Amino acid sequence: MRVWTFSGAVAVALSAVLTLGGCSGGSTPASSPASASSAATVKVVASTNVWGDIASRIGGDQVEVTSIIDDPNKDPHEYQASGRNQLALSQAQLVVENGGGYDDFVDTMLQSAGNPKVVVLNAVDLSGDKAAPGQDLNEHVWYDYAAVRKVAEAVRDQLTTIDPGGSTVFATNTQAFTAGLDKLNASVADLKGKYAGKGAAITEPVPLYLLDALGLVNKTPEEFSKAIEDGTDPAPSVVDQTLALFSHHAVSVLAYNQQTSGPLTQEVLDAANAAKVPVVAVQETVPSGKTYLDWQAGIITALGQAIAS
Repeated sequence: MRVWTFSGAVAVALSAVLTLGGCSGGSTPASSPASASSAATVKVVASTNVWGDIASRIGGDQVEVTSIIDDPNKDPHEYQASGRNQLALSQAQLVVENGGGYDDFVDTMLQSAGNPKVVVLNAVDLSGDKAAPGQDLNEHVWYDYAAVRKVAEAVRDQLTTIDPGGSTVFATNTQAFTAGLDKLNASVADLKGKYAGKGAAITEPVPLYLLDALGLVNKTPEEFSKAIEDGTDPAPSVVDQTLALFSHHAVSVLAYNQQTSGPLTQEVLDAANAAKVPVVAVQETVPSGKTYLDWQAGIITALGQAIAS
């Protein structure tokens, strides 16, 4: 696993930012969650805009969400902490982090934030997902819709504790959001009934929860996807095995992490294109202009179309 960067200059930057007296939210705009007037919104910080968008769906106008990682055009692993985000954490009433080693920078920053009353929700811990014997935990739990439901419900419960007056709003919005998850699950079940057992390739383990739910079989050598995720070089024989998946037409689709690219992933992409194996882009953050539910629905549709082609 690649390591997020925590800048030693945060303390200096924080001193400058404190004079601003506040921070701007980085969440995706809510589509139409229920809302109610309130004297003060609940300050929420999420490690990425995946969890930030979900918190916005649940909280509506009752919350002010700052998403630390919110640029879909950058590799999330290259994040460098800023004084503005440190300030947001120092003022937060609720923090939603991914966990599982994905965003350890949040815990590091919280230790410096001087905010002992903040409530921290850890998505991996809430998910209950465990590593398979002899394998690393797949921390990309936002592709596990059962896990996302648990996080959404935990956000609802914590927001209700912080702001009891908003309980009806939080409950209504959670119902709407989980109904959206039900639609995603129905689409997944439909595709699984048609295509279970088909082979798939990946560049990183990012979408594996979804591919597993679809009944697709990941044919990629684990040594390859782990090396790409860790930023190391796989053995030449492993690269050859991976490229052969396409030339031998052993897979029906390549799920390609669009936010992490390099010479090796480009070689895989080129091999898929040369063999006319469909490629579906996946990401680690919600693309601009989309909600979490829109984004996931689009990926599911794209995977179905790719496998059917």
